[in-house]
Amino acid sequence: MRPYDALISEALDADVTGWGFGWLDGRATEERPPWRFVSLLSHRLAAADSALDLDTGGGEVLAEALAGADTRGETTPATLVATETWVPNAALARERLAPWGARVVTPDDGALPVDDASFSLVTARHPVAPAWSEIHRVLRPGGAYLAQHVGPASAFELIEQFLGPQPEARTGRDPNVEAEQARAAGLDVVDLRTARCRMELYDVGAVVWLLRKCVWWVPDFSVDRYGDVLEELDARMRAGARDGGPTTTPFLAHSTRHLVEARRNA
Repeated sequence: MRPYDALISEALDADVTGWGFGWLDGRATEERPPWRFVSLLSHRLAAADSALDLDTGGGEVLAEALAGADTRGETTPATLVATETWVPNAALARERLAPWGARVVTPDDGALPVDDASFSLVTARHPVAPAWSEIHRVLRPGGAYLAQHVGPASAFELIEQFLGPQPEARTGRDPNVEAEQARAAGLDVVDLRTARCRMELYDVGAVVWLLRKCVWWVPDFSVDRYGDVLEELDARMRAGARDGGPTTTPFLAHSTRHLVEARRNA
């Protein structure tokens, strides 16, 4: 493993825009949920005439799903809209989704800037906070919401290294609570599945890059502020090789995810 300062500098210089995680190749791994969301999304998009993707980031996931439909020779929605609140990501999404004629819009105060009952499909991968009443409003009767949400206490082994115990925050994003909120908004929840997935981080640069990208994990993160924690993590990761082992010791955490499908029946 390269020196601590070199790993930190590299992670600070790396681009963190968009929702691609390719920079972590060889530096971190994460298991994927068993339902294969991108493939599932691709098939649903091929069957929809109009679709709205929420919190699309740089459009990476949506573009991958649409490309899958293209590869199979299937049609994609004639009307395609995506939302993204962060300006750099929205610019990436407009460029990436242009081949499918997508329109990228920015919500205002949580309200979706689209007409009532205008989509047969609303999708999301890791939405910030599902606005269930808005999702119900923009779906046509018979339309579906299909999404993969971040679950409770996701990556908290890492987050609590920096912030200490977070007992109240650990209870957020409960899939059963979200399902009840969807029902309260008038949606019928037809599928709800959960998964806990292993994450391994192999060097301290991967930690810094992740915390720069997922800024809500440790909101006040900076290398200067948390230098002591980073140095401790670096030492722990190097311990396996230092003790004569063949490799470094990865930092282990777990992501949690849930698949939600809901329908508007009226």
